[in-house]
Amino acid sequence: MNSALKWLPLVAAVALAGCARESGYYHDRNVDYADARTAPALNLPESRDRQRYRDAMPVPQAAGDFRASDGRFRAPSPKALGAGRGMERDFVERRAIGSDAWLVVGADPGAVWPQLEDFARTRGLGIQASDSSRGVIDTRQARLSLRQGLRAGDSEVRCDQGGAPVGACLDALEQYFGASSATASASSLAAQRLAGEARLNLEQRGDEWLVEIPLEIDRTWAELDHQLRQDFTVEERRELLESNPASREFLISYMTVSERNRNPIQIVFSPDVRQMHQQVRLVLESEGPRQTVLRAVNASERDFSAEDQRELLERVAGLLR
Repeated sequence: MNSALKWLPLVAAVALAGCARESGYYHDRNVDYADARTAPALNLPESRDRQRYRDAMPVPQAAGDFRASDGRFRAPSPKALGAGRGMERDFVERRAIGSDAWLVVGADPGAVWPQLEDFARTRGLGIQASDSSRGVIDTRQARLSLRQGLRAGDSEVRCDQGGAPVGACLDALEQYFGASSATASASSLAAQRLAGEARLNLEQRGDEWLVEIPLEIDRTWAELDHQLRQDFTVEERRELLESNPASREFLISYMTVSERNRNPIQIVFSPDVRQMHQQVRLVLESEGPRQTVLRAVNASERDFSAEDQRELLERVAGLLR
């Protein structure tokens, strides 16, 4: 027998021992989440340069408490690569619904505002009034406006005249921002306050999970339509089948978490011996001028549990963050 081979069982045993814990071969990371403790915040001097010293890695607010319907703690799954922020995207993109149109710029309002002022000034639009706290620049040609985008880190830029979008102005703005750097200096503290709007919230009402979105339904639909077209493109896993701007609905094909988690025994004793996707309708409903809710409604005869509903809505909400 080769002398090198006789050591393989010992090497394998040592390697497995490194993964072992008292409770079994592999460490259950759920315990780490459950036992985690909050450390005291680091306090910096009030005299610091607030433009230079900010949160390098801000922690977003969690949507939900990561408690499953059975009461057990489950660590949140990482966002899949290629979904939401992980996808390659342009610095500036067009959004439209009906006759309305605007631009989404991939930077915070505090960084976009100086560029918007520079655009109005260098194009000779004739600035009549400029209000950074409201994100509005009135010119002789049109009104330029800026506000926080639906997703964190995005801004929405509009160019309107009499309440209607000006196509030539949006084209010029799109070209201008497309040639600009995404790392523009955030020189206006007042403009940065535009980014302080509330974010999405996943909540349970009775037996139903839904997503509360503190924005107008048209803005929400346009952004969600764009993101679903980019992300729901995986055959037999997640696909966008229909998009209806009139009813503010989407029909998707989705492999639910219950179906993905079926074990071999469940598959053997089930009429369906292979994993099956099902159709679900994503419905946007307005609950006020600046309040929209997103629901996931089963559109097939297969079971659609509360856990399935929650997991799907978490994924879709992740596209909007």
